[in-house]
Amino acid sequence: MWGWARPTLWFLSAGLMAAAVAAQPPPQRSEQSPIRARVELVNVDVFVTDRRGNFVTDLTREHFRVFDEGELQPVTHFASLEAPARVLVLLETSPAVYLLHQQHLAAADALLEGLHPEDEIALASYDDAFHLLLGFTRDRDAIRSRLAALSYRLGMAELRCFDAVAAALNWLASHPGKKALVLLSTGLDAAGTARWAALEPKLQAAGVVIFAVALGGELRGFSGEGESAASALSFASADRALRRMAELTAGLAFFPRRAEDFAGLYQQIAAQLRHHYSLAFPPPRRDGRYHRLQVQLLGADGRPLPLRVRARPGYLAPGP
Repeated sequence: MWGWARPTLWFLSAGLMAAAVAAQPPPQRSEQSPIRARVELVNVDVFVTDRRGNFVTDLTREHFRVFDEGELQPVTHFASLEAPARVLVLLETSPAVYLLHQQHLAAADALLEGLHPEDEIALASYDDAFHLLLGFTRDRDAIRSRLAALSYRLGMAELRCFDAVAAALNWLASHPGKKALVLLSTGLDAAGTARWAALEPKLQAAGVVIFAVALGGELRGFSGEGESAASALSFASADRALRRMAELTAGLAFFPRRAEDFAGLYQQIAAQLRHHYSLAFPPPRRDGRYHRLQVQLLGADGRPLPLRVRARPGYLAPGP
């Protein structure tokens, strides 16, 4: 059920055996003919934290209000869950990050150690294409060995960040359960907005939460003249893309400036992967369109609770 704040559809099939009601049953249906019923629900996974960033665990169904395009929806399913996750770590291995890779790879131990022992991790990289390096495993030593053996592309290879994220989502689609993508990237893409238009619908429908960790450190905030100024503008666009990926999937985007910042943010990602509330409601309309979602938390007195709520901003409704 865990979909990381994702709106998705649950399909339930019930096989009902038709009993003979007369000595001569109707010829159009045998005694064993199943009748299939299809029930669809929009699943919305919600993360709730206090002002210190700690997950809040004592909420009930009555605290939540879910709005679809501004209309209050009946919450027919509710659960507070802690379940194993499947985490794909996707690293940029371009010349742009070659000199920085030791920083974030050394800090990756914080992510590996912080994850639950039952969580599974896969590893992939990208430059001008997506490369799956290791499938899902609980073997942390195997992950560390593969990270240490990463090769970085030299020369003038074009970066295809958006295509790589799309390929990662396609690969994750065949794996059930709670899924997350940890993206270690500058966010730079040679194709720019041309490829973003193809990626955004996938982010809306994939049901995979994305934690984006920006590489590049102090270079991202550099302002100057000429070529350096152009690079700063590129990073500004990349920052917007990384934030948008996280926003559309109920994830988080991080922009560490120093090597020592990585360990803390990886610990935060590990903590975020462990808890969530799962809500579901029947889709009010089957129009095949993108529907905006809003989740509110109210106390017994009807007033908003002073908590931070993070959920996916919308979902793609089923077609008619």
